[in-house]
Amino acid sequence: MSLTAEKIIQEFKLIQDEICRDLESLDGQGKFIEDLWDRSEGGGGRTRILEGHIIEKGGVNFSHVYGNVSDEMAAAMNMVGERWLASGVSIVLHPSSPRVPIIHMNIRYFELDGGREWWFGGGIDLTPHYVDPGLAKDFHIKLKEVCDNFSSTAYAEYKKWADDYFYLPHRKESRGVGGIFFDRLNGDSGHSKEEIFDFVTAVGRIFAQLYQYQVDQTKELAFGDGEKEWQMIRRGRYVEFNLVWDRGTKFGLISDGRTESILMSLPKNASWQYQYQPGPKETESQKWLQKGIEWI
Repeated sequence: MSLTAEKIIQEFKLIQDEICRDLESLDGQGKFIEDLWDRSEGGGGRTRILEGHIIEKGGVNFSHVYGNVSDEMAAAMNMVGERWLASGVSIVLHPSSPRVPIIHMNIRYFELDGGREWWFGGGIDLTPHYVDPGLAKDFHIKLKEVCDNFSSTAYAEYKKWADDYFYLPHRKESRGVGGIFFDRLNGDSGHSKEEIFDFVTAVGRIFAQLYQYQVDQTKELAFGDGEKEWQMIRRGRYVEFNLVWDRGTKFGLISDGRTESILMSLPKNASWQYQYQPGPKETESQKWLQKGIEWI
């Protein structure tokens, strides 16, 4: 039996459920609040928000939306079709401690005209407030293992894609230590739809394990007012990327998506100080925020 959109949608829902259970266990106190929503043009989703002990604000979104291809969408996404369908799981976690990193994950499926054209996309990237090269290396090693099970060239390709994508040109700095990013994976990649789907779901299911390790290594580290101030500055840079450069944010808005769910990726608090001058620790950390670092 061929892989249908319905099968993909159901699996994405299961992944959302699994990740929410794992994150509640990781946090130890917070519980997700679910917000079910419908989109008048077609479809809807499940937005889940957690405000807890370790995770100050975290969102785990599932959506399944569809509609007619508008001229604006066709131009923005370089596509030709009449009807579109999109489904995915999107996650951003902003921790309470400036020693614990921000993390993002997204897996998604898109099709035109009932599957005449289809593709998958997704990725995971890590944004520490203070970069620990050892933890960045571990993060990339585990991502490479997932990629290697799909293709021997996938990690190098998707790591570079993440370096190029998660970049703030106006700051000339990377958002964090990167990860993997891929888009428009379809039959032209040399893999079947089922093979790509297995890879995408493997990316989704490694997420909680990856973050658990990062949290375990950093949650007990001490911090003070200076570190909290830097956290607010770094969160501000995160907001800049998501509002100015992120394709998912732009697609959600031009497709008349649900604004509250689209902007769940933003932190509860952030800061922009004019002519902010980082201290020695912060300056050292910023040296790692550049493209092309070979972590492994």
